[in-house]
Amino acid sequence: MGTPRRPNIVYVFADQWRASALGYAGDPNVKTPHIDALAAESFNFRNAVSCCPVCSPARASMITGQYPLSHGVFVNDVHLEHENPSIADCFNSAGYGTGYIGKWHLDGYGRSACIPPERRQGFRFWQVLECTHDYNESLYYDNDDPEIKAWEGYDAFDQTKHAIRYIEEAKDNPFMLFLSWGPPHGPYADTAPKEFRAMYSPGDLVLSPNVPADTADFAPPLRWDEFAEMDRVDRTRQILAGYYAHCSALDACVGRLQEAVRRAGIEDDTIFVFTSDHGDMLGSHGLWKKQWPYDESARVPFLLKYPALSKGCMVDAPINTPDLMPTLCDLCDIPVPAHVEGCSHAAALRGGPWPDEAALIANYHPFGQWEARRGGKEWRGVRTDRHTYVRDLDGPWLLFDNETDPHQLNNRIDQPEFAELQAKLEDLLQEKLRQTGDGFEEGMEYVRRWGYGVDANGTVQYAQ
Repeated sequence: MGTPRRPNIVYVFADQWRASALGYAGDPNVKTPHIDALAAESFNFRNAVSCCPVCSPARASMITGQYPLSHGVFVNDVHLEHENPSIADCFNSAGYGTGYIGKWHLDGYGRSACIPPERRQGFRFWQVLECTHDYNESLYYDNDDPEIKAWEGYDAFDQTKHAIRYIEEAKDNPFMLFLSWGPPHGPYADTAPKEFRAMYSPGDLVLSPNVPADTADFAPPLRWDEFAEMDRVDRTRQILAGYYAHCSALDACVGRLQEAVRRAGIEDDTIFVFTSDHGDMLGSHGLWKKQWPYDESARVPFLLKYPALSKGCMVDAPINTPDLMPTLCDLCDIPVPAHVEGCSHAAALRGGPWPDEAALIANYHPFGQWEARRGGKEWRGVRTDRHTYVRDLDGPWLLFDNETDPHQLNNRIDQPEFAELQAKLEDLLQEKLRQTGDGFEEGMEYVRRWGYGVDANGTVQYAQ
């Protein structure tokens, strides 16, 4: 009998898809039948979080297994150095084919620049653009061809078609494929395919209880130019309709990918992951986009389907972005590099105890849509299977019991009856900060330490 084949990896992730915006998660509006079916067959991590809920930092942690202050990508549009083995390097060394399709956002040399092989973190098959959210006129570079190409139509559909082609051609040998979609990240209005926009009528959508009824409470986004002048609650419904349309379009892509894996005859030998880099506030608490510690921003979907281990189960234990690399390496019997800071969950997936009791979440330097002049601030927190605890530079800030208060409407910070719990969570947070070498300093201190520039107007220039 020959050596058992190592499992393939199909790692599919969206940009800005919050954990609650799925049918299986209880959203009353969104239609995601294919992902709901996937959840029933998967390890469903209901407390998965983004270690730093914004694009580049989360993506860098996926690739390196490190926290942002270790790999240095704690803001968008900076270059991720290739100093240590990436997840692609690990799988290359084990004889895997490695591929990446879609949005990258880790190069830092311009959002439309061609990324040469030495800056691809070891991925060998490459159909990528650094960053775009122009979903219907979307460009990319195809492997080593220096001429830029265009995805046909809605980019996620064409990217999925290319991913299916990769699966069909690679199926006879172990492979790891990352498929990175730009949606449902904004712009939200009229950017999803027409048939999916038709699925949602803004006036029929049910708003979350934590979306303020008093429009005066809203902190407006930086840009409202996607929509005509209207009441802000109506705007929220318009935004949600566009967001959900993208979610349903991507759901159809998941269905096609699942069918492709089955058709290739490799379903039992394939680990299929569906997740996101971070969430989107979408008006909850009167807030928008990401970088916030609330669940809408920090909590992400994480489904791991591996028929060899389970036919589907709910997992309460938190899992964090840096945990994904070591977990996948361990599941494929690939050595985890010494520099990795994340915690492997592979032993638990095989039936052992779940590791750790808290996941570290952080915002190291507020920037862009949430820079300091717009109310942004540095914070650190922990997310357990039940609670969220966060402090900023001034001290304890948020404490939520997510079981009794799932919409995080009742901040229990410094309330006497929660003093013992707050002290325990503070100890957990401090231990996490010690483990990651985080002195919790002002964001500009990290900007200076990593050598990112500041222009004459005092604006930080991240691109290198």
